[in-house]
Amino acid sequence: MKDAKAPQKDAYSSILEAIDVGVYRPGDRLVESDLAERFGMSRTPIREALQRLETQSLLTRDGRSLIVASLDHNQMAELYVVRTELEGLAARLAARHATEEEVEVLRSMVDDDRALLDDPSALARANRRFHKQIHLASHNRFLVQQLDLVHRSMALMATTSLAADGRGEIALAEHQAIVDAIAARDEDAAYQALRDHISVAFVTRLKLDSQTSD
Repeated sequence: MKDAKAPQKDAYSSILEAIDVGVYRPGDRLVESDLAERFGMSRTPIREALQRLETQSLLTRDGRSLIVASLDHNQMAELYVVRTELEGLAARLAARHATEEEVEVLRSMVDDDRALLDDPSALARANRRFHKQIHLASHNRFLVQQLDLVHRSMALMATTSLAADGRGEIALAEHQAIVDAIAARDEDAAYQALRDHISVAFVTRLKLDSQTSD
């Protein structure tokens, strides 16, 4: 009897994850042959994945080359408007539908993430897991799908707002307020706490971008 093997990630998911974790950053050129070698795949699925990512505006053309897209100021502002509303709705529904076990997972995430305050990259990954857990706790598959699309586009931002001085500690305090509201089944408070959290993150990101453009 053969041992069961873990399913191999497809080319699309592999490239998307590499962009999400910062292996490839906005402006980086993606080459079929390099990607095929990195992921141990033939060039055909890589080519198809690149075409799919281009249609989703995650990649863009620079002459004949495909590069990781970046967001201009207006696109970023538009993305945050949508994210704020959808994340707030997810928190509201989580307050209504989350199981006690899901609430406990959220609590433990906040506690565990305190150990990552000196590592913005690790904290950013933990932050994505925290938000994803809230999405799942909403128990609304269509909302989860839309938020997945939003968070894919978030990967096109060159920096994380958690890199700003003191932002990590403030963000965890905001996470705690969100979890407390969800645990209390206070839908309005959960909605507002998550909206406020995203709003502060957006302001922080704008400040970071203004500093790097000087």
